[in-house]
Amino acid sequence: MTDIARLNPVLAATVAPPVMEARRWLAGVSFPPDRPLINVSQAAPVDPPPMALRQAMAEAALNRPEAHLYGPVLGNADLRGAVAEEFSRSYGGAVGPAQVAITQGCNQAFCAAITTLAQAGDQVILPTPWYFNHKMWLDMQGIQAVPLPCGDDLLPDPDLAARLIGPRCRAIVLVTPNNPSGAEYPADLVARFFDLAQSRGLALILDETYRDFDSRSGLPHDLLTRPGWDRTVIQLYSFSKAYRLTGHRVGALIASEMRMAQVEKFLDTVAICPSQLGQIGALWGMGNLRDWLEGERAEILARRDATVAALSALPGWRVKSAGAYFAWVQHPLAESSTDLARRMVTDIGVLALPGTMFMPADDPAGSRHLRIAFANIDAVQIAALADRLRGLSG
Repeated sequence: MTDIARLNPVLAATVAPPVMEARRWLAGVSFPPDRPLINVSQAAPVDPPPMALRQAMAEAALNRPEAHLYGPVLGNADLRGAVAEEFSRSYGGAVGPAQVAITQGCNQAFCAAITTLAQAGDQVILPTPWYFNHKMWLDMQGIQAVPLPCGDDLLPDPDLAARLIGPRCRAIVLVTPNNPSGAEYPADLVARFFDLAQSRGLALILDETYRDFDSRSGLPHDLLTRPGWDRTVIQLYSFSKAYRLTGHRVGALIASEMRMAQVEKFLDTVAICPSQLGQIGALWGMGNLRDWLEGERAEILARRDATVAALSALPGWRVKSAGAYFAWVQHPLAESSTDLARRMVTDIGVLALPGTMFMPADDPAGSRHLRIAFANIDAVQIAALADRLRGLSG
C-alpha cells in the first residue's frame, strides 16, 4: 500500500540515519549481565552537564522570563560576543559578533551554510570517509557530493581536490578533528585548502565540532588571521561535546556579515531562534568551565591512547587513524563491514558502525573498516572491547 501523497524523490532516496539504523539491530537481542552491550556506535556524551552548569540553567528557567521566549534569530548577543572573543583569542585573528550565528546544533549550522552556497545540481567536495549527515543533507537538496578519497593516513590531498573542481562546484568541506576517522589535519594542510578555495572562488567549510579535544597545542590553523578570511571560510562549532549539551542543541557558524543576512533567512524559517536555555548554558560554560573542559580533554585523549594500544595489539587489526572521539579501524575478516557490524551485536555484544556508512557505495574501502567511537567507554571497557574483537571468527 502506498501513501496517497507523493514523496520527494531525493528525500526518499537519502539513506536512513545510520545511528538510528544501527540501534534497530539491537531489537530482540539480549545481553547477559556478565557481558553487557559495549556501544561504540555514537560519539555523544551520555552524562549530563556538570551540576553547576545545570544549576545555572535551572535558575534561568525559574527566574528569567526571557528564557522561555523567542530570542534573536541569529542568537543571543552575549553568546555571539563570547564566541567571537573566544575564536579571536584561540586563532589569533579578529572575529566580530556580527560574524557569528548561534544555531540549533552544528548540523543545522552546516545545513545553513550549504543553503547559502548551493542549489540543486551544484557540487560540494567531501573528503571520504565522510560524515554521513553532511552527505545526507546534500542528497536531500539535490546537490552532488563529490568524493575526495583520503590517503592511507586519512588526510585529504589538495592537489587531488583541485582536479575534482568542476564548473558547478561551490565548496570544499573539511572536518578536523575528523568524524569518522579522528584525523587531525595539520595547519599547513588546512592552509593549502584555503589557498585552493580562495583561488577558485569556492567556500571552505571548516567543521571543528571536536576542536576542544584536539591533542595538539597552539593554533590549529591560521585562517582567521588572513585578510578577508570571511570571503572564503565558513567555520562551524558545537557546544554539545564540550559541555554535554547534546539535548539542548547549541552550535555556531562563523562567516561574513554579508552571508549572515542569508543565514538569518534560513534559521528563521527552520527554527525561528536557537534554544534559550541551551544558549544560557553554553555561555555559562564558556565563562566558568575552562579548567573542567581541560580535564575532559585529558580523559578523552587518554581513552584514545588506550584504544590505539588495545586494538593495535589484535592480530590483523589496524588502527588507521584516531583522535577526538573516534578510531578508524581496518578489520582482518573476510566479510564486509556491513555484515560484520551486525554480526558483532549478536556474537560479541558490540555495537559499532561499518565503514560503508561513511563511504560511497562503490568504494571498496568502506567494507574493510569500522568506526569505533571510544569516547563513552573507559579503560576497562576498552580492554573488554579488544578481548571481544579478538574472539571474532570468520
